[in-house]
Amino acid sequence: MPFLYLLLGAIQNNLGADPAKELALETGRWTLRFLLMSLAITPMRELMGLTGAAPLRRTLGLFALFYASLHFVVYVVFLLELRWFEVGDDILERPYITVGFVSFLILAAMGATSPKRMVRLMGRRWKPLHRLVYVAAILGVLHLTWILRTDVFDAVFYGTLLALLLGYRLVQYLRRQARRSNRAGASSVSSQ
Repeated sequence: MPFLYLLLGAIQNNLGADPAKELALETGRWTLRFLLMSLAITPMRELMGLTGAAPLRRTLGLFALFYASLHFVVYVVFLLELRWFEVGDDILERPYITVGFVSFLILAAMGATSPKRMVRLMGRRWKPLHRLVYVAAILGVLHLTWILRTDVFDAVFYGTLLALLLGYRLVQYLRRQARRSNRAGASSVSSQ
């Protein structure tokens, strides 16, 4: 739906004074929104018992990749005006482009390995690759923060959401570790 809204805005010339910049910002925001929604699935499932929500995570992640791809296309076609040779220069010379591009590459690798067949082919290597989603999200928020510079509301909003989601994951991880060490301690005491 956001894609149709953006397309309609472009067709009707309703994207403001700088439509290319507006398209780039909106496709980037939607990338981040879908990425954060995909990261929110596990906490929602665990806290609210929404067991049927798990399959949505993959779909939302693929939407994030779709909008990240649109974001990159808008950048190359409308902002760089198809001057491909400038892409490499921008990646090397502009830190906000560097982190955005690395985030895009992570999402692309995750998208390429999301089909069930790839999960089977990759075996144990699949999970560590897909844990890079956290890095992609952090880089995405950093990318947005550098782009908006003075308009910090979006950066603070998305950064706070990401911090809450990562904080939840960290708490869950620490609880699992504590349970494991308690079990290990209990089993060593009982074996003596």
